[in-house]
Amino acid sequence: MTHKQIVTRYEGNPILTKDDIPYKVETVHNAGVAKFAGKYMMLFRSHLDNGRSIIGLAESDDGFNFTARPELFMTPAADGVFAEYEAFGVEDPRVNVVEGQYYITYSAYSKHGVRIGLAKTTDFQTVERIAFITQADYRNTVIFGEKINGRYAKLDRPHSDISPWSIWISYSEDLKYWGDSQVVMKPVPYHWDEMKIGPGAPPIKTDRGWLNIYHGVFPTMDGCVYRLGVCLHKLDDPAVILGVGDRWILQPEDPWEITGYVHNVVFTCAAVPEEDGTLKLYWGGADKVMCAGTANIEELVDFCLKDTRPPM
Repeated sequence: MTHKQIVTRYEGNPILTKDDIPYKVETVHNAGVAKFAGKYMMLFRSHLDNGRSIIGLAESDDGFNFTARPELFMTPAADGVFAEYEAFGVEDPRVNVVEGQYYITYSAYSKHGVRIGLAKTTDFQTVERIAFITQADYRNTVIFGEKINGRYAKLDRPHSDISPWSIWISYSEDLKYWGDSQVVMKPVPYHWDEMKIGPGAPPIKTDRGWLNIYHGVFPTMDGCVYRLGVCLHKLDDPAVILGVGDRWILQPEDPWEITGYVHNVVFTCAAVPEEDGTLKLYWGGADKVMCAGTANIEELVDFCLKDTRPPM
């Protein structure tokens, strides 16, 4: 049975590597991207040669050809409570456009574990840290683009040794304090995402639901393989998942996705919807370079609803 390729890779991949950065880094990967003032703004993660991560910024007119700025965008805080919980690095930013405001969710690492920080920018020149919005150990937090029934909503993935890493939803009235949490989606045994799943890009609103592009992990004798899949959340009750695409939409295939800092990884933190009904999808390849591709939003929604598996 032949399946149509649902994501079209950009022919110029990888779109950003360490050789494109005007300061010394070892990797460029797992970037959040959003449109701002007519440009695509990319907040990328980089490993330094001490093994810890910082966040840089690159910008583009077309969403594919990016130029990195000479200054860093975020480094671990130097003082206060943020310094204590970011001491080991800041990683994997998502740029969440929430009712016209640009919020950044990022992983903060320290001797206490990993938790999610919330920051905000109004100009992509400066950044204001707001709060930590999870305890340890959480990763992969994305925020829905508008309030739903009067409250903000976020997806993330807490670590658990009791149950496989799963996707949870929580709600907030002020973006700082979150509750009413519940699990909404779990890995499926002996499936392409059987080991763990986690939110990828911030959810995209469509007429038929919130499109969630997530990552799934499968263990092999040669290590883990990270792939991307899609699911669809109900518009007015995103705790309800209407469908989960049974197959992956993207897997490591190009050389820079198969071999790198961590082999066999495609990992997304960003998808930018366009006015023509397509989206630009961004992913880190093997935790070393940034890649991009395109997909049709309606085709992704159809994929969730027509070739589906249960969320749990």
